[in-house]
Amino acid sequence: MGQPLSARLRPMNESTYRQQPVSFVRRGSRLQGRRQKAWEEHSERYLLEVPRLVADTSVHPDYRFDAAKVFGRSAELVVEVGSGLGEAIVHAASTQPDRDFLAVEVYLPGLAQTIQRAAAQELSNLRVVQANAPEVLSSMIPAGSISEVWTFFPDPWPKSKHEKRRLVTVSFAELVATSLAPGGLWRLATDWEHYAEQMLEVGSNSSLRNVHPDWAPRFEGRVITSFENKAQLAGREIHDLTFQKELPTK
Repeated sequence: MGQPLSARLRPMNESTYRQQPVSFVRRGSRLQGRRQKAWEEHSERYLLEVPRLVADTSVHPDYRFDAAKVFGRSAELVVEVGSGLGEAIVHAASTQPDRDFLAVEVYLPGLAQTIQRAAAQELSNLRVVQANAPEVLSSMIPAGSISEVWTFFPDPWPKSKHEKRRLVTVSFAELVATSLAPGGLWRLATDWEHYAEQMLEVGSNSSLRNVHPDWAPRFEGRVITSFENKAQLAGREIHDLTFQKELPTK
């Protein structure tokens, strides 16, 4: 047998790692009750174990995700960035069995909850990964291989001094554009007005095309999650956006 993957990866310079602030803060990582049970019984099936670089949410840049090998077939791939408790992506995987889904999340209880939901329905077309999304899109997933990227209700970082930590930036938009297949879609949603305006500006000035004049109608494939329900009860308006990677001209 050959060397394990970790032994074949080239050493990296840790001093240049994550020079920009990440868009998340690590919350509690304790698992209890059903989540702990789901993790123990089903993480081997649903969790992608990826080689790390420095942090436990990093992805070594030499690692490549082989969707056909992981899922055992060739199908459209949908990636949700910040999948939370898995409500949206598990519903989508259960109603679209012809597509494969990858949930990207850093919050361990959220990953466990997603695994619990997926296992309850015995889904075979869903996997989860605990990783920093820009690293997933920049190196882990081959360019041009994603059908849709979903970014629903990312942390708004509402204080002006924290806006630099927002996920949706010009650089992130270009990572999404590179990862999408021609004709692929980037779907976004937020309940924060200022962040919605930023998303619209970022996407409109990227290499992607806004599918609508400005805001998109609500994406019917997105179920109303507990988070979105709280936003609605608080009176915050939900904004949807859809950007597309253009097909090559003939």
